[in-house]
Amino acid sequence: MTESEPDRHLWLAMMPGVFVLLWSTGFIGAKFGLPYAEPFTFLFIRCVLTLLIIIPLLGLLKAPWPSSPVLWGHAAVTGLLVHGAYLGGVFYAIYLGLPAGLASLLVGLQPLLTAALALPLLGERLSFWQWLGLLLGLVGITLVLSGKLAPGESGLFEGFGLGALTCVLAALLGISAGTLYQKRFCTGMPLLGGSTAQYLAASTLFGVGALLFETQDVTWTPTFVATLAWLVLGLSIAAILLLMALIRRGAASRVASLFYLVPPLTALEAWWLFDETLSPVALIGMAIAITGVGLVVRGNRPPR
Repeated sequence: MTESEPDRHLWLAMMPGVFVLLWSTGFIGAKFGLPYAEPFTFLFIRCVLTLLIIIPLLGLLKAPWPSSPVLWGHAAVTGLLVHGAYLGGVFYAIYLGLPAGLASLLVGLQPLLTAALALPLLGERLSFWQWLGLLLGLVGITLVLSGKLAPGESGLFEGFGLGALTCVLAALLGISAGTLYQKRFCTGMPLLGGSTAQYLAASTLFGVGALLFETQDVTWTPTFVATLAWLVLGLSIAAILLLMALIRRGAASRVASLFYLVPPLTALEAWWLFDETLSPVALIGMAIAITGVGLVVRGNRPPR
């Protein structure tokens, strides 16, 4: 064994965890950047900057584009759901006051909703453990939301209203529907080229949304520039390339199994950076919901 091989094996073992850690910071980036730009405007700038990097990268790596107009159309629909509805919903929810940790937990229920929808739409059968996971997820999120209840003149929940909750639920539906759509229609899609097509569709949606519903004003502070740079380079570029490498090495299942660690990571980051806190009831609910997601992700395997 050469001297560099232990370091290489260590990096390969760390890659899934690094990917999940990167993904968790997306919610924090939204919280940092939204004081300086409205959500659609913020996301349009992010998508355009991502495309300015990823399109030359396609040429450099000689990666293929979608091979037919039909695949382009499927990639566009997936982009509108996975990036448009998901990112748009999350950013607007946080913009309307939803805590970043709670936003992460709610959209982190995506495996639960996807599993529930896969039963009627794709004919997939759920195991006992997956049904148990769905039940635990519902119980957990009920406890989390009950821990944030503060009925009054300002709204039903502490710090945010039903508008924010509606936005994050739209994000949850978007990422779940996009996952199912991609599984049904995009299995042969080249990953990098398909992702580029998705960003093109999403940037169009965000651009139209910014023109129709926002002022397009941006305050170019160092904080906003640094946040934008992180979201583009760390999330839209580095996380995607990490995912490509993991899938190429057959480790995508390890990423899936770690995805339910995103909400507690985000909650910890939000507590450290923004002093966001959850009540003891909400923390118990988060643990129950994460356990439920873990059971669904594990599929037919019983917990050890």
